[in-house]
Amino acid sequence: MITTIKISHPSKIARGTINLTGSKSISNRALTIQALCLGDFNIENLSNSEDTQTLIKLLASNDKALNTGHSGTTYRFMTAYCAVTGRETLLSGSERMNSRPIGELVRALRSLGANIDYVDKEGYPPLQISSKKITGSRVTLKADISSQFITALLLIAPRLTNGLEVILESEPVSRPYIEMTLRMMEYFGVTHTWNGLVIKIEGKDYVAKDYFVESDWSSASYLYAIAALADESDITINGLTDQALQGDSAISKMMTSFGIESIFSDRSVRITKTNNNSVPFFEYDFISQPDIAQTMSIVGAGKGTSMLFSGLQTLAIKETDRTKALKKELKKYGVSFVKMPTRFVQKSEVQYYMQEGTATPNEDTEIETYDDHRMAMAFAPLSLMVPLRIKNKDVVRKSYPNYWVDLEHLGFNIERLEI
Repeated sequence: MITTIKISHPSKIARGTINLTGSKSISNRALTIQALCLGDFNIENLSNSEDTQTLIKLLASNDKALNTGHSGTTYRFMTAYCAVTGRETLLSGSERMNSRPIGELVRALRSLGANIDYVDKEGYPPLQISSKKITGSRVTLKADISSQFITALLLIAPRLTNGLEVILESEPVSRPYIEMTLRMMEYFGVTHTWNGLVIKIEGKDYVAKDYFVESDWSSASYLYAIAALADESDITINGLTDQALQGDSAISKMMTSFGIESIFSDRSVRITKTNNNSVPFFEYDFISQPDIAQTMSIVGAGKGTSMLFSGLQTLAIKETDRTKALKKELKKYGVSFVKMPTRFVQKSEVQYYMQEGTATPNEDTEIETYDDHRMAMAFAPLSLMVPLRIKNKDVVRKSYPNYWVDLEHLGFNIERLEI
């Protein structure tokens, strides 16, 4: 049953300590490495997200038919994992997952020798993966679609006899996620070289070593948004460091433009609002951090800051088309979010969007989430301005199951509505 909630914050002062779950991105990489490693090791602080719990379940399952639900990361990692381990599998997902492209990864795996067939529409899940040894060691890949395709291939490289050479046809999107993968592989004893557009992984088994998963910076971005929109804020977030693997840690630097100071200590960060000032104009290329574009758009709406975004081209193939969803939901607050005309765009291959105006919310405005966890979490901080409703509260289970509990800890009132 879909549940709608009403959110408000009576004091508009956010104070408290939050224990964030482990990073979903890091957890899913660590679990895949663990499954491919010949030895066993422990993983501490695993994410409690639905995506990670789904991956744990699928890796442990002996069923031939596997369903990843909404998780794109899980689907892509499992596609490569099943192919390299010779696991005969019918791999499917949710209706939305089955409409997200997988063709480039399938083409790459086929070129290495994998036997993969489309069950329905060419280029999209579900997939039938048959038992066949992969013998190739070199692959060419488009890099402007999803970094997860590249990561899926890199993770399985140590299981290939001669390692793997990945030749990228262009500069990759979300490069920090690829760098995260490579740094984690190095921790587990697998070295690489990355020269220009060529990444080479040696053919060497992973070394079993216990691993601690740092907390999730994407989730932390919503707490930063709360700090920015509150009248006063003093929030400590446990599990984060200033030496993070995650590209989304850039949120701590972005938020200095909105009066937020970050003070790091051992595995925690304290964020405080030093002033109520904010820049009148904010420009950023989100090509390396697409998952926090929604967060920043909400901060801009709440602060009345005009914003110019670029690097949003991957948002259309996420859990929903996020650019369309933002445009529709921000319009409810009198804020425009529009694609810039081509004549104003310096790089034709990069999409530019403009957000301008000051939010003028009406009480009890209802936010549609489109089965996208980030739509729910990004819009919730606007309830510091005026109460709002969010449809399908449980969508946050995908990445941050404790989100609403943590918001209550910071002084928000959350009321379940009978619709």
